[in-house]
Amino acid sequence: MLSPKALVFDMDGTLVDNMSYHKKSWIDLFEYHKLDLDYETFDRKYHKGSLVEIMARLFPHISDEEELFRMGSYKEALYRDLYRPHVKALGGLLPFLKKIQAQNLPMGIATMGDQHNIDFIFKALDLDSFFHSTTGGHQVKHGKPHPEIFLTAAQKLGIPPKDCLAFEDSRSGVTAAKAAGMQVIGIRTMLDKKTLLELGCIQVIENYSSLSLP
Repeated sequence: MLSPKALVFDMDGTLVDNMSYHKKSWIDLFEYHKLDLDYETFDRKYHKGSLVEIMARLFPHISDEEELFRMGSYKEALYRDLYRPHVKALGGLLPFLKKIQAQNLPMGIATMGDQHNIDFIFKALDLDSFFHSTTGGHQVKHGKPHPEIFLTAAQKLGIPPKDCLAFEDSRSGVTAAKAAGMQVIGIRTMLDKKTLLELGCIQVIENYSSLSLP
């Protein structure tokens, strides 16, 4: 493992273990729109890319991107209401961020969440002082597994992607970070260690409690 010059973090499932609340909000959205769709099928066939890309797959008869974003934003508001009483940093995250900050390594966020979701987590965990910049799904055209969001995050940090270390929990996220040229540490909130290593992660952790960088 090379010593990184910057760190880039996904947010959902990486800074916080919140994916079950996203799942519940998607199911609520299906029920609201009377979609005959179970979550497993959705996750396999529809759940990749940006919010607008996902909504366009769910509602192919709607072509107006602003309308698709508005419909997706309803789902994100549901998620925030569900998760608000339970927001908690992944184990060891805050001490790890303080350690990295003391080493003067810049840190960025690359999440498919929108600005409302970023602000929601940052306010709840008081994260603003740690991160140089954030990049959300609303700021890119192509969502994960496309590398655009990680390339954008590296550009904001002013560090070449090959010198950035990414932290990710999902198949599409690891794929996107690696496609951008970054090494990836996998967070075992969604996938098992074997799967994350097969995707190309250089290391897999349950949380940040015992993690240290060279």
